[in-house]
Amino acid sequence: MTMDGALARIIRSAADRAAAAEPEVCDLCAAPVAEEHPHLYDTGAAEVRCVCRPCSVLFAEDGAGEGRHLLVPRRRLRLPPVDTAVLGVPVGLVFFVPRSDGTVTAQGPSPAGAMRWEVDASAWQRLTATFPQLASMAPEVEALLVNTARGPRAHWIVPIDDCFRMVALVRREWRGLSGGGRVWPAVERFFAELTERP
Repeated sequence: MTMDGALARIIRSAADRAAAAEPEVCDLCAAPVAEEHPHLYDTGAAEVRCVCRPCSVLFAEDGAGEGRHLLVPRRRLRLPPVDTAVLGVPVGLVFFVPRSDGTVTAQGPSPAGAMRWEVDASAWQRLTATFPQLASMAPEVEALLVNTARGPRAHWIVPIDDCFRMVALVRREWRGLSGGGRVWPAVERFFAELTERP
């Protein structure tokens, strides 16, 4: 089968599943999952995987999954305004992810997916000294999510799956060169619907 044929088959298969409204399933055991379900972060593929509650228990302890799969926490914490300008990232809609190796990346959504920069580690350490909540973030799976681009300023510690949802929302709603009239209202709704949870 040619590459074009394989791609067409994958696209048709995804469209057929969507049309049939197939329930979402666990990426580990294929059991159906509820609408609200846990996620694993696949560090090798840098992707979020859906899991059922029983499979998520396997990854609840530190060291489970040998670092390849990390259970994504549920915690969301609204922060007071954080001066992220010291991190040198030139965009107002961005999330910062501390990594297991001590580095920190900044990622901003775009029509093509997430753009990624490495943040100066010493600047991040100075910021965490000012905002100790940032030092409590779980590497790889929690992020500082910031919106200072439009609308009310927002600063949150969120699970990484929230960041992936925001990137997907921007890709879906973006029109033309500047985003069009749909993307920014959708981003504002996204932030307005975030709720704190332990």
